[in-house]
Amino acid sequence: MFFATDLATVTHGIQLAVAPVFLLTAVAGMIGTVAGRLARIIDRARLLETRVDASPDSDPMTAELSELRQLRKRGRLVNLCIALLTFCAILIGLTIMTLFLGETTELQIFYLATVLFLSGVTCFLLALLCFLAETVIATRVLRFARRKKTTVEHTENRQTQ
Repeated sequence: MFFATDLATVTHGIQLAVAPVFLLTAVAGMIGTVAGRLARIIDRARLLETRVDASPDSDPMTAELSELRQLRKRGRLVNLCIALLTFCAILIGLTIMTLFLGETTELQIFYLATVLFLSGVTCFLLALLCFLAETVIATRVLRFARRKKTTVEHTENRQTQ
């Protein structure tokens, strides 16, 4: 295997390989965001499980159990999203290595770099779809009308006292 010894070839190889690093930055940001959502899901599930465990057997806690099912579904989506983002980062890292090696050696592996990059982008897009699905489920659980009614009733009760 022949490695390039001239500075121009190595410099061009680095320039070519650095472009996918921007996608890695986006992936890292997404992983941070999604990991934060997973932490909030876990915290909420623990709170609800504590409430359910402490409730009397006569109280079915249907609302809490329903929300726990939704949290479980959201948790699965977030875990899948993190797995896809991690796989995306691995594929992009392999793309960077392949591009650099293809430019600085005699290896003709640009086809492999193309497949790796497109696979990484596909994983990123699938992760975004998981993120979208999780946020849709999260907002579907919100009950603004019930909270508004409770607030109005609370205000009326204060006024009558």
